[in-house]
Amino acid sequence: MAEFQEPEMKVTAQEMAEARLPLRYRDYCAHMLIPLNKCRHRNMYLPWKCEEERHAYEKCEYEDFMRRSKMLAKIKQDQSQ
Repeated sequence: MAEFQEPEMKVTAQEMAEARLPLRYRDYCAHMLIPLNKCRHRNMYLPWKCEEERHAYEKCEYEDFMRRSKMLAKIKQDQSQ
């Protein structure tokens, strides 16, 4: 069976609760979502504001998705052998 290292959580459960993140967003990219939500709130969700924070968060989510996809493909490949 393939061994995978999980990424490090950069924020604690307490910090996520204080930031009032919904449970579905408390993942490995939560450390980027917290400042993004603060920026969105400060700028009243204007779409042209907070672009850098949004891009960084979306990139983190994409990389996490790709990591999980590769992990699943490796597990399936190991099981089929």
